[in-house]
Amino acid sequence: MNFSHKLDAFEASIFTELLEAKLALRAKGMDTIDLSIGTPDLTPPEHVMRAISEACMEPKNYIYAVKDRPQLLETVANWYKRRFDVTLDPARQIVSLLGSQDGLAHLSMALCDPGDVVLVPDPCYPIFADGPKLNGCDVHYMAQPAENGYVIDFDRIDPELADRAKLMVVSYPNNPVASVAYDGFYEKLVAFAKKHDIAVLHDNAYSDLTFDDYHCGSFLQTPGAMEVGIEFNSLSKTYSMAGARIGFALGNEEMIKRLKSLKSNIDFGCFIPVQLGAEAALNGPQDYVKVMRQTYQRRRDVLIDGLAEVGWQIVKPKATMFVWAKIPEGYESARAFAYELMEKTGVICVPGTAFGPGGEGHVRMALVQSEEILAEAVRRIAESGMIRKD
Repeated sequence: MNFSHKLDAFEASIFTELLEAKLALRAKGMDTIDLSIGTPDLTPPEHVMRAISEACMEPKNYIYAVKDRPQLLETVANWYKRRFDVTLDPARQIVSLLGSQDGLAHLSMALCDPGDVVLVPDPCYPIFADGPKLNGCDVHYMAQPAENGYVIDFDRIDPELADRAKLMVVSYPNNPVASVAYDGFYEKLVAFAKKHDIAVLHDNAYSDLTFDDYHCGSFLQTPGAMEVGIEFNSLSKTYSMAGARIGFALGNEEMIKRLKSLKSNIDFGCFIPVQLGAEAALNGPQDYVKVMRQTYQRRRDVLIDGLAEVGWQIVKPKATMFVWAKIPEGYESARAFAYELMEKTGVICVPGTAFGPGGEGHVRMALVQSEEILAEAVRRIAESGMIRKD
């Protein structure tokens, strides 16, 4: 049989590879601690689960959704006004996504032609680059250097390349590097996009997963942002609804229109009970969000403070469920270090190179285990002898 060559450049994802390695270790009797995939281990708020389960018992809710419920769009508009003081037209500036991954995979299909230049951060969440690549786009990386706080440095982007670019993907708080945008960054982003006539997608999936009283805003709050771009937001992390697969694209009316048009041809909308669950999450009591933040902050502190005592110094992130760590002295390859760590301790993290060439020398750890298990991970790393304590 003859197949498309589109997937020839894609290997099995790093997460599939790590899962196979984990299963092999377990087959040998090793107990593993998986800090690789950032899937929330917390359960959604009870009232959200109840709204979904009750809606699932209604036979009428099993039809094709086709379009978003008007009540859902109103709820999202009210949420953005309440949370970010951003005013949106529910009918023209919002569309649901089957999770942000859906939008990230398909947006370039709605906005770009094969061969068009798309700019993505380096390092970046893989679908930022893989979505445009699957559409045949010419993907180029924007450096997020450590000396710039792991934030995009616009001065490092070739102006001629920027003039050719049609779309750029940006995301803060950032996965995988857990950085946040500095004051004035979004003003620079809007000015850069206008100067080079580039559409902007800002992924704001971690807007509410913040620590130490840090407050995260929205790209759409920036003057001129609506003219150049859209924002994605998701309920996966804020309300631990990752498996329910619902998020939203918001902002520039023409970009939303094109995304809606594409989605009308490739899916039949979000399952109605999930839409109702999203409405319950956004309209209901918000005390869960505070508890969620506190839980991840305690986990962050257990892991990073514990590793600091061992001799592995890691900067504490202000946001996200991830820790981005420079590999310890004596190691040159992130991949080699991650695999040695897994084989000696059973602690599984992701080599930074899985997120782009700029990830070399780093690993990403997800805070998706309890404080007790994270403390056990620290103990194993301490006893492994892999960390040189000065």
